[in-house]
Amino acid sequence: MQRVALLGLGTMGAGMAANWLAKGFELSVWNRTPAKARALARKGAKVAATPREAAAGADFIFAMVADDDASRSVWLGADGALAGAKSGAIAVESSTLTPGWVRELGGHARAKGCGFLDAPVGGSRQAAESGELRLFVGGEPATFEAARPALAAVGSKMDLLGPIGAGATWKLINNQLAAAQIAALAEALEVAKKAGFKKEQISELILAGAAASPIVKLKLPRMLERDFEPADFTLHLMLKDARYATALAQSLGAPADLISGAVTAFARGEAKGLGAKDIAAVAG
Repeated sequence: MQRVALLGLGTMGAGMAANWLAKGFELSVWNRTPAKARALARKGAKVAATPREAAAGADFIFAMVADDDASRSVWLGADGALAGAKSGAIAVESSTLTPGWVRELGGHARAKGCGFLDAPVGGSRQAAESGELRLFVGGEPATFEAARPALAAVGSKMDLLGPIGAGATWKLINNQLAAAQIAALAEALEVAKKAGFKKEQISELILAGAAASPIVKLKLPRMLERDFEPADFTLHLMLKDARYATALAQSLGAPADLISGAVTAFARGEAKGLGAKDIAAVAG
């Protein structure tokens, strides 16, 4: 029986963890807030006191945390996962991070004798719970194949996009598009309301039009009803991703006008105290 260690039990991590348990993997978990691990412990997961303890003896070590700083803290240092990783284990960073940090982390993993993949995910809370996430993977083909059983337990589609950092890069491009669409939707709704259109008209016209992308269809009802309770993704995390995406575009000499505008919109929402709310709260 192969063993997985997971660092981070947020919206995506909790769903992934449940799938590994359901599909026959041994699982050890660590979370900054231990209370979030109780439900998994009842299902058979071992709850570790530190990332190092969680990683000890694991064949695959996954992290699903908020940002570069959180990733650095769970992987490195005396209590970090790499300090407890056995030689030959495969470290998988599934958080949405900067490609530069991901490539640096890959070097730390190799120095420890571990394989490394960056494999951020696409999908909703429901996709995480049903094991139908999409994984954007960067790394060596042999490492990807060795990790396939653990990846397939949580994802229905896996794309090896290139070397280490390729997965992180594409995830930021993916979220660049999502952030810009959500911010544009919020702005358009405000114009429509001030122009005198009713909620029912707005909903029907948008959903019947060419701009009705999956993310627009998902967040339009919440924006219209001002239902901002967290569902899939918080405003604060999207602001972080939009900032990372802006920096990526600028580092490549690519235009960043629209994603920079999205940063402004999400930062305005955070300034209103909506950071812990759903991304739909950008319309707040």
